[in-house]
Amino acid sequence: MTAQPDRPGLEPDDEREVDLRSAWQRIVARWWLPIGGLVVGGVAGALLALGGGNVWQAETLLALGQPFSPNGGAPVQAFLTNPRAVSEIVRSESALKEAAADADLRVGQLRGRVSTATVGASGPGARTTGAPLVTIQVEGEAPRRVERAADSLARIVIARTSAAYVDTKIETFEAQLDSIQDQLNTLAPRITAAEQAVDQAGLAPLDKLVVVGQLDNAQQRRGQLLEQQTTVQQQLALAENVERAQVINPAAATQVTARSARNSALVGGLVGLLLGAVAALLAEPVLARRNRAAAR
Repeated sequence: MTAQPDRPGLEPDDEREVDLRSAWQRIVARWWLPIGGLVVGGVAGALLALGGGNVWQAETLLALGQPFSPNGGAPVQAFLTNPRAVSEIVRSESALKEAAADADLRVGQLRGRVSTATVGASGPGARTTGAPLVTIQVEGEAPRRVERAADSLARIVIARTSAAYVDTKIETFEAQLDSIQDQLNTLAPRITAAEQAVDQAGLAPLDKLVVVGQLDNAQQRRGQLLEQQTTVQQQLALAENVERAQVINPAAATQVTARSARNSALVGGLVGLLLGAVAALLAEPVLARRNRAAAR
């Protein structure tokens, strides 16, 4: 056997270089396809971003409060202090209907667009100390309406968590203060009359002694009522400012753009450029195939 002479050929690196050069030449020959794809893709991306609308978020900060026992000695553990209760309440159908009516929205515009979070909690098992702080967030297209919806949901949470126990305590304390004030109002003219009787000239010593005793008793009773009034006022302040749930920060809408027009235009332009380059690469083989088919 005779050895076959080596056939001249291209090295693999040379073949790759030729392929790349050929591909680049085909793209350059039909340069308008990548450029057109770049322009069309950029415009389409910008239009999609603008047509997608703006999203607004309104968030309100709510303190659930920490109820105490009737004498104020020990905290009461109930659903009132459970942040999970807020999540269940604001997602309930009755709460959504009430908030939608207050915000002039349809229930469907709120359903699935309400969220809650516990401030300071970093995980499912995280626990807060003291009165929990919870945020209620509503998303929508109209800023004023999402604000009203978030505030309405906060009011609903306060009514459903505080009305059963804390509000009853507040009403009781207010009734006690009214009773104490009525007793003080009754004592005031009696004390004044007793003081005038003691200073009256010609009053017999025995009668004066009796009047002085009545005056001392009235003054002592007045002091007891004032002390009781102070205690009840402190209990009322505790119930209103600590035990009862309250809004810390009312809702304020902020704009959240779903898609940036600039970024969408850049992404669309890049996609269009790539598609145009692919079209330029495939144009020559496709046209050649069509020409051969037509020649037959």
